[in-house]
Amino acid sequence: MAAKKAKTRFAMPELGRTVNRRPARVADAIRKEIAMLLLQKLKDPRLAQVSVTAVDISPDLKNARVLYSCPDEDVKDVQAGLASASGFVRSYLAKIMSMRYMPKLLFVRDLAIKKQEELEKIFREIENERKKTSE
Repeated sequence: MAAKKAKTRFAMPELGRTVNRRPARVADAIRKEIAMLLLQKLKDPRLAQVSVTAVDISPDLKNARVLYSCPDEDVKDVQAGLASASGFVRSYLAKIMSMRYMPKLLFVRDLAIKKQEELEKIFREIENERKKTSE
């Protein structure tokens, strides 16, 4: 009779487990396709100044949050334009990409660029104050 292998109390759950990189690859592909779609296919003038900054996708690939940036004065028009074009964008992506399910797209304005500009403005003011005090 073969001896049974003793089970250990110490388990390392990360060993042997592979990292699922598919959501990141799908998110990047969706970002590229939506950016090209905004440039070439969509003729809506409300979406002329829109740029896609990132796409966050759920691990089950059912929902995707598309982050975009646009000028401050066009926010409401851009939101309305993206809401009306979301069905077309999703159906176009379903034709282009070979996936079983196309994620539901949620368009969200990316405020990171605006915050970065505010921080740069603050840093410039601090630098100008330091120059004035050193003179």
